[in-house]
Amino acid sequence: MSDKRPAAIPLSDFHDPVLAYAIEGKDAYVTAANESFERRFNSEPSGTRLSTVVDQFNRQDTTGDRDPLTHIVRGDRVGIRLEGYGHEGPFFVRVIPSNDQSGYLVFSDLRDCPDRENSPGVDQVTSVISHDLRNPLDVAKAHLRAAEETGDPEHFESVADAHDRMERIIRDVLTLTRDGAVVSPSEEVGVETAARNAWQTIDSEQASLTVSESLPTVTADPDRLQRLFENLFRNSVEHGTTDDRAESTDQDARDSGHSTSGDGDAPTPVMISVQPSADGFYVADDGPGIPRAERDVVFEAGYSTRDGGTGLGLAIVERIVEAHGWELTLTDADSGGVRFAVSV
Repeated sequence: MSDKRPAAIPLSDFHDPVLAYAIEGKDAYVTAANESFERRFNSEPSGTRLSTVVDQFNRQDTTGDRDPLTHIVRGDRVGIRLEGYGHEGPFFVRVIPSNDQSGYLVFSDLRDCPDRENSPGVDQVTSVISHDLRNPLDVAKAHLRAAEETGDPEHFESVADAHDRMERIIRDVLTLTRDGAVVSPSEEVGVETAARNAWQTIDSEQASLTVSESLPTVTADPDRLQRLFENLFRNSVEHGTTDDRAESTDQDARDSGHSTSGDGDAPTPVMISVQPSADGFYVADDGPGIPRAERDVVFEAGYSTRDGGTGLGLAIVERIVEAHGWELTLTDADSGGVRFAVSV
């Protein structure tokens, strides 16, 4: 067993049940537990594999795209929902990693959250934050690595911009959970500018963007409009560059008697376009599209066809559109993918 220990945070400082862990290979070991954990679970798990502790729960969900143990070993700051441990819970578990292959798991009983029937649960709020913060966080990490390698001050500016973006998103989520979708569409905003700014937060090498220079100016909340584009772009990237799309293309070619070229293991890049329409603008891609049977449910919070997806991106898009008094229409794109049209 590893002899590494987490940073010195007294476990007694936590009111909730807490486990300290140290990573060893593809698993981790419990190095300590506070009295609250031992009393709540009637267990002294020190020295136990963390996978053994987690597996005692019948249901395990995360705000990320992997199983709980994978995120913990990778050092990801995710949330985990655990259910099915006798009559206890359900629990929302915060993962707090340190930089020395160790960290903490903090267990919060969701039954202790007030007004759970009338407000978003802790796990849902965390899913929103995780979903919307992932883009600028990835951008910040990439620029920080580049800054460390090159010393170019422009990379540090990009990191600062990404952090500012994350702070604005957190404020938006708090507003959303407290007072509903509060939007202040009081500024004249160029749709082209909002789209290009949003694309800077995607940081995808498996997609390309075309933005028309004839896009209109609209009265909008500029930050929310940028988030609308971020979520639409991310939807296209995540669902348009998957291996499933490449496999589907290969199968179509085989069915028609043609062969495909290039590296069969490489995902097919998606092309995204933002164009003006008669009464607003639209975002289209050349991905696999959305089946007609699913178009009535894709905007529902929690609906996702992607493993590990939160199903919140398009739900947030719809709420932003409605809060502005606009209309959103989903149709097939001319290129065969999906088209989201916004009438303003």
